[in-house]
Amino acid sequence: MRLFAAVLPPEAAVAELAARVKALRALPGADGLRWTEREGWHFTLAFFGEVAEDVLPELHTRLARAAHRHHPHELRLAGGGRFDDRVVWVGVDGDSEALRRLADSAEAGGRRAGVPMDRHRPYHPHLTIARARSSRHGSSRHDSPRHTSATSLAPYVDGLTDFAGREWTVGELSLVRSHPPASGVPGQQPRYEVVAAWPLGH
Repeated sequence: MRLFAAVLPPEAAVAELAARVKALRALPGADGLRWTEREGWHFTLAFFGEVAEDVLPELHTRLARAAHRHHPHELRLAGGGRFDDRVVWVGVDGDSEALRRLADSAEAGGRRAGVPMDRHRPYHPHLTIARARSSRHGSSRHDSPRHTSATSLAPYVDGLTDFAGREWTVGELSLVRSHPPASGVPGQQPRYEVVAAWPLGH
């Protein structure tokens, strides 16, 4: 099964962001992007890809340990940016360093469980809200935060500049399964299913 570790924002924070995204989707050209669905909004911590069934017990054990080593911390959804001319994302304000440490632990847990992982890259916390139609589906902590002079996504990034949601507590680490979209169904998005979750702290 295709798995990743994630932090899921609470419904109140999701609702605030959804109101702003609704305004962005009213901008000219918005129908030229693939907008992600609010039910799937998340912060990817570590992307594991296809994980064999026999690896799952050890992965669960490692992620539980990772969660217990980190304390709950406060964040808010705030601002935004883009990865080249491919992805529009929302960022965070608050204890983002704690989120980075949690991501590093989740990635290390995957490696120790025997999951083949890409080479480590610095974690850049982001929640994807839209992709250019040429961008592939998928979740990864390894999207490169490069910014170019391309302007087609600029109005959507500008529309997030003053966005700042309510503060919320990151209280658990989730293991999420990604179900790919049905082949041949235009506009269908991946479906995400939480298969396990562990509270942060002891």
